[in-house]
Amino acid sequence: MPVNLRNRHLISLKHHTPEEINYLLDLSTDLKNKKRAGIKGNLLERKNVALIFEKPSTRTRCAFTVAAIDEGGHPEYLGKNDIQLGHKEDVADTARVLGRMFDGIEFRGFSQQVVEDLAKYAGVPVWNGLTDDYHPTQVLADFLTIRENFGRLKGIKLVYVGDGRNNVANSLMIGAAKMGMHFVIGSPKELFPDPALVAECEQIAKDCESGATITVTDDPKAAVKGADAIYTDVWASMGEEAKAAERKALLKPYQVNKELIEATGNDDVIFLHCLPAVKGNEVTEEVFESRHARQFDEAENRMHTIKAVMVASIGNF
Repeated sequence: MPVNLRNRHLISLKHHTPEEINYLLDLSTDLKNKKRAGIKGNLLERKNVALIFEKPSTRTRCAFTVAAIDEGGHPEYLGKNDIQLGHKEDVADTARVLGRMFDGIEFRGFSQQVVEDLAKYAGVPVWNGLTDDYHPTQVLADFLTIRENFGRLKGIKLVYVGDGRNNVANSLMIGAAKMGMHFVIGSPKELFPDPALVAECEQIAKDCESGATITVTDDPKAAVKGADAIYTDVWASMGEEAKAAERKALLKPYQVNKELIEATGNDDVIFLHCLPAVKGNEVTEEVFESRHARQFDEAENRMHTIKAVMVASIGNF
């Protein structure tokens, strides 16, 4: 059956099949090629998109804005001080108002419940630009970058080192389970992912018959052995700045440095980071500027994959 994502939300990748994820990646590639060829699109012409931001953003905000304009749409930025969301007006009422004015809504903030309530009440597609639990648009960009480098996702060994229970690690695990990747988290035991999510992802892999494996270990060098891609993120996520010193002490052995790259035994391993990076903490300047680094390809691919998400759900097909 052909894939149809018309009017679909993107709350997390749990709700998308492997075929639907592949469709979004294929569409991203097509839209990327069109942009690079200088072809202006009209797939979002006469479409208005609300961009709700509780948290600051570089890549997500710019990606949604440029992606919408590229295809003839109008993005409207709504910062935390611009609207009444969660203050004078509850989420359900805000959703019902915005849903009558906009064709789609992006939300970047703290609570996963907020993006789920927006989706419940808005009546138009809602896209998760990041919450404390999940970051699905980031993982689509990550997977596009991996596929561009290796030509496939299935069978790729993707290793995440650092804070193993943050939104990026959670979303990578879900996506890897769907796409048949061998996903490893190298993290101190204090920051292991939620066992319930690990079990859920193992069940996803079984249900999809994807062949994916999920491994969690506190040994960073064992984790990265044979890796095709090493991924890391900041040691203290937004809202956790007070824990920075504690995390630095805890996560120092998980820094992506030359020794950890060499421990993969793979001279062609690539390095990934969702950015922004605190160089000298989770990654050294040497690795960040090395031939292994693909973080700026990822950053660009945020725009192409986000464009695909919007086009697939509200585009003028």
